[in-house]
Amino acid sequence: MTAGAEPPGRRPDEHVPVTPGWSCDSCGEDWPCPPKRERLLREYGIDRASLSVYLGSCLAAAAEDLRGASMPVLRTRFIGWVPRGPRGA
Repeated sequence: MTAGAEPPGRRPDEHVPVTPGWSCDSCGEDWPCPPKRERLLREYGIDRASLSVYLGSCLAAAAEDLRGASMPVLRTRFIGWVPRGPRGA
């Protein structure tokens, strides 16, 4: 593969994290960036529990990579933006 080429099946606007810094590969913002957040909400739909599990695993990995970062800041960044609905809804 040549430098700068995308892996097969990968779109350049997927907004995936680049570790260990956890920045977005598409826009350079902290991941999950606003476009990725919107995409995740659409992809997971009403299944907020599964979205929270996925983001929680990302949070755990990011906490390992970003050891100097404040955990409350990371928690807000990774899962604090997920809308909460009434239980049982």
